[in-house]
Amino acid sequence: PQIVRTYGHDYKLVIVGDATMNPYEIFYAGGSVDRWNDEAGVTWLRRLLDAYPSTVWFNPEPQLRWEHTTSVQMIQKMMGYRMFPLTLEGLDHGIRQLRNKQGLSHSPQPLSFETPMRD
Repeated sequence: PQIVRTYGHDYKLVIVGDATMNPYEIFYAGGSVDRWNDEAGVTWLRRLLDAYPSTVWFNPEPQLRWEHTTSVQMIQKMMGYRMFPLTLEGLDHGIRQLRNKQGLSHSPQPLSFETPMRD
């Protein structure tokens, strides 16, 4: 993608979104309900995480709902649990994570259908 060609790997990436989607959008090409996607969402997210290891995700949905949404659990795990609530406290934790000079505390994990949602 153009963003990966334009910005160096030393940039930090912040994703903001509720991560709520049909799991087919994550795992299957063509899984989107409103447009054809040639590749699965997991492929694109993996590209971004590989290009920008310093990545966090801010989720505007209340954190109590995350455990009840399969796609949020999947993406949270793939992000290495670097998903934070879009609150003042969550922003503080996420930015601290990005500023951590020793690297991020959790590394991204690959996802597959065999990957359990909860550890």
